[in-house]
Amino acid sequence: MPVTIRNDAMDVLFHSDETFERAPAASHDIEEHIHRLDYDFGNAQFREIAFEGFVIGYGDMQVHQRLHVEAKEPQQYVGTHFMLKGEITSRVNGVVDKLTTSSRQYNMLYMPDLDESMLVEQQPKMKIFGLSFTSKKFIELAMANNGPVLDRFAEKVENRKPVYFDHGMHITPRMMRVIEEVHQCNFKGGLKKLFLQSKAIELLALQCEQAEQEERGSYKAAAVSRTDEEKIYHARDLLIASSQEPPSLNELARKAGLNEFKLKSGFKKVFDNTVFGYLSDYRLEQAREMVDEGRKSFTDIADELGYSSPQHFSLAFRKKFGISPREAKGKG
Repeated sequence: MPVTIRNDAMDVLFHSDETFERAPAASHDIEEHIHRLDYDFGNAQFREIAFEGFVIGYGDMQVHQRLHVEAKEPQQYVGTHFMLKGEITSRVNGVVDKLTTSSRQYNMLYMPDLDESMLVEQQPKMKIFGLSFTSKKFIELAMANNGPVLDRFAEKVENRKPVYFDHGMHITPRMMRVIEEVHQCNFKGGLKKLFLQSKAIELLALQCEQAEQEERGSYKAAAVSRTDEEKIYHARDLLIASSQEPPSLNELARKAGLNEFKLKSGFKKVFDNTVFGYLSDYRLEQAREMVDEGRKSFTDIADELGYSSPQHFSLAFRKKFGISPREAKGKG
């Protein structure tokens, strides 16, 4: 795919006829690639996973100056770009003049005759998650599952007509959980492919559900401002980083730049959980992975995750998963 990057003076900073998006292999194997870019105008690192009509990619970028990006190629993919952090404004000739996707937003795009220009402002860190389907796979999924939005989109793809939302759609907490599960995937081989395939389809279903609700006028975005939502996610990151000795609600709120009420109510709206309920679930998910790996004793796991005793850990584990750590290890 020809890509050209220019500065404000329209000087060419980079040009490539290659593409980062590889066609999924004809075999049943997963193909994984890591792409790294390091230039004066910015740097990036992406992981790409491709298999049987699906492409999943995610990574970080740092943009050191405002960039104008041009891309031209007939597109064979239906892609969703989840902007976890950052902002991009796109223009597709003859289709849409201005389409902005900001932090905690996504858009689904299919442009059969792609002639796109993007404006990327200088920004210290962008985090992006992408999910793409070949046209054939997208139509196949629509035929198997139906639903008014998916049917309508698939019909457009089949007839080589553009598909996109006319505004950035809100990334819901459920979508974020799926994205995080993909990031944390520890499966290998065929099980990994099965897991990622299920998550890709789940994300597609959540997008279509949200679009259907919006069309009916029944979709209610979380009543949290974008600024406060960023602070809630920052609070979550601080909480996880100090999970062995978690801060008090008051201390966590202060570090995140919120008052305690906004922290508690915002956490519930964004993550559908209390602050310490989220921490408990996180600890136990980590514990489950450690138990499955079998490299640490239950005492070491309890200590590492901040439980007061192995007995306390075992009780919490059983309450969450319905079996004891020892039984879980036996099943593994």
